[in-house]
Order: sequence, then structure tokens, then C-alpha cells
Amino acid sequence: MRRAFAGVVAAFLLPAALSAQTLSQRVAALGEGTIRLSFAARAGVCGNGRNNISVAESSDEWESDCERGPVRVSLRVRGGTVAGANTYVGGRWRSTSPPPTDLGVVPAARAAAELLDLAERTSADGEELITAATLADSVVVWPRLIAIARRTSLPVDIRSHAVFWLGQAAGAAATRGLDSIAGDGRGDLEIRKQAVFALSQRPKDEGVPVLIRIARTSPYAEIRKSALFWLGQADDPRALALFEELLE
Repeated sequence: MRRAFAGVVAAFLLPAALSAQTLSQRVAALGEGTIRLSFAARAGVCGNGRNNISVAESSDEWESDCERGPVRVSLRVRGGTVAGANTYVGGRWRSTSPPPTDLGVVPAARAAAELLDLAERTSADGEELITAATLADSVVVWPRLIAIARRTSLPVDIRSHAVFWLGQAAGAAATRGLDSIAGDGRGDLEIRKQAVFALSQRPKDEGVPVLIRIARTSPYAEIRKSALFWLGQADDPRALALFEELLE
């Protein structure tokens, strides 16, 4: 009777123990196979269930039939590490053989944090993991993106991808972070140029003044050149005034 009771207790405790595992721990424990998870998408993110992910716009008389979520992430695990990843929005999972480990619907904040943890640990599809994390609902990811962009031990493509999504993040704080990366003389030149590009993707009232200052004052010729190039694409009278000044 005591053994039977212990077995019942273990049966109840096992799911709780599994749910307490991080995504990185699950990947390591699985060894080989596929892990799936889903979570709520942030406002404006939609997809067709395949690789078409976009920000849907609607009006008073029209609404996109693009699905608003959830975000679905599939992780292919080999040797206890992520060997590949795919991100979808909307749609539904297909049945596959062997069956994957499906974590179901995960809280968006936890999903984003743990996907970014994985991105910092894997050499495969780290960019895809960053993209998935940025789609999570009601999550502020830009502080982690800045940290990833500054980690010189990470591959340049992962760091550049973090900078790209930092350029899409909301808020003046993201612009200040990009400005800091662009102005860091100790940083990798390509990452700093990517930060300049990301500044060009910010709202004009945030990005253009910073780009103008960089073009005027940066002690690094490549960074000034990059700022001037993206100002040339801005179609902004402030940028035009700078060009006139420089030509004179």
C-alpha cells in the first residue's frame, strides 16, 4: 500500500518537475528529436502558418485574414543541442513520426527569455531563435538584444541579427542602445555599422538626429560614411540640410 501511494505521488510530481525545467535543460535531456512550443504573439504580428510572418495592417473597412497567433517554434535537437529551428505564426502542428516533445502553450515572457538563452548557447539558427523571441507578447527584449550584440564571443551573424531586431524595438531606450553600440570604438566594426543601419529603421524623429550627430562627430570614417549613406535614404529635410552644409 505504501509503495502504491508513493507511485501515485510520483505520478503527480513528475509533470511539475518537468515543467520546472528550462528550455535549455529540456534540449540537453532530449538528446535527439524535436521540441515544439507555442506562445502568444505581440500585437500586430500575424502569419499564414508557414514562413510568411508580417505585421498586418487594417482599416475601418478592411481587415487582414492573416492569423494573429500563436507563435509556434520547432527546435530540432541533435546531440543535446539545437541543430535547427523554425518559427511560424498561426496554423497548426502536423502529426509527425516519431512524435515530437510538445510543450504546449508556454507563457510568452518565459518563452522569449529561454529562446534568447538558447540563442546565446547554440551555433545553429541562433538568428531564428532571436526572431521568435521578438514576436512574444508583452515582452521587453531590447535589453537582452543589446547584451547579445555586445558579446564578442558570439558569432557575428547572431550579434548582427540582435542589432537588426533592436532597430525594430519600440521606445527611445532602444535608440539610445543602438547609439551606444555605434559609438563604441572597442566594438566590432560590422556590428557598429549594423547599429547605424538599425538607427535608420527607427522613427525619423528618433533616428535621424542621432545619425546626423554621428555623421558630424564620429571619429571613425567608416561609421560616418555609413551614417551619411543611410541619411541619404531618409528623405528628411534635416538630412538634406546636412548634405548642403557638407557640400558647401
